[in-house]
Amino acid sequence: MAPAPITIDRLLNLAPEHPVDVLNHLSSHPELAGRQDAHGYSLVHAATSYNHAELLIKLVTDYSVDVNIRDEDGETPLFVAENVDIARTLVEQLGVDLNARNEDGQTAEEKMEADEEWPLVAAYLRETVSLGSRGGAASVVAQTGGAHDSAAAQAGTLNGATSNGVPHPPRIPAGISDVRIGTMEEPSADQGEPDPEFRRRIEELAASDDFQTEEGQQRLRELVQDAVSGLHHDQDRNVRQRQD
Repeated sequence: MAPAPITIDRLLNLAPEHPVDVLNHLSSHPELAGRQDAHGYSLVHAATSYNHAELLIKLVTDYSVDVNIRDEDGETPLFVAENVDIARTLVEQLGVDLNARNEDGQTAEEKMEADEEWPLVAAYLRETVSLGSRGGAASVVAQTGGAHDSAAAQAGTLNGATSNGVPHPPRIPAGISDVRIGTMEEPSADQGEPDPEFRRRIEELAASDDFQTEEGQQRLRELVQDAVSGLHHDQDRNVRQRQD
């Protein structure tokens, strides 16, 4: 019995769990690298969606597949990036178009935000666009209000820069309902100054040798959580005072 022919549909079925097999087949059938199925879905979309960085890079660099290839909804592979690492590969290494819009007029970041999916990827894309358009230092600012807002904002800024100077957004602590990406602003008069002790702890952590390690980043997240917890305590206290 003759083996089943190698088609784009077969390769797409292999992509989720057998990316190496896909590459092996492409060595004999390179013409399939840029093919799309009936819905415009491509191997570049699949490699991105399933976080197969090696397959993704080879498709674009070795087989010259357009990194901005679009499916039937006008969506590039960036729209199906489910974690920051694969999004960074598309943006920083392969040069995907951050401003590409789908048939609904949404960018990848806007669609993720509207669908409430992959918040860290959306935050990373928003930060990257901000850096590109403003040309200045940007920060992930936890919207907690008051002095703790400024302190948490410093923590976001100090979360170490990665390759090409693009910061990797920190894990969002529980209790933070919103994230704003933008340039650092001076606190207004009604916000007050950040807690000096909290500032000292952040600066001490940023200067430590293990700041870029997972342990250091965990300590940073705990500092931000402390800020949020402190704010909640202050709010509860103010409510009780108003009720007296």
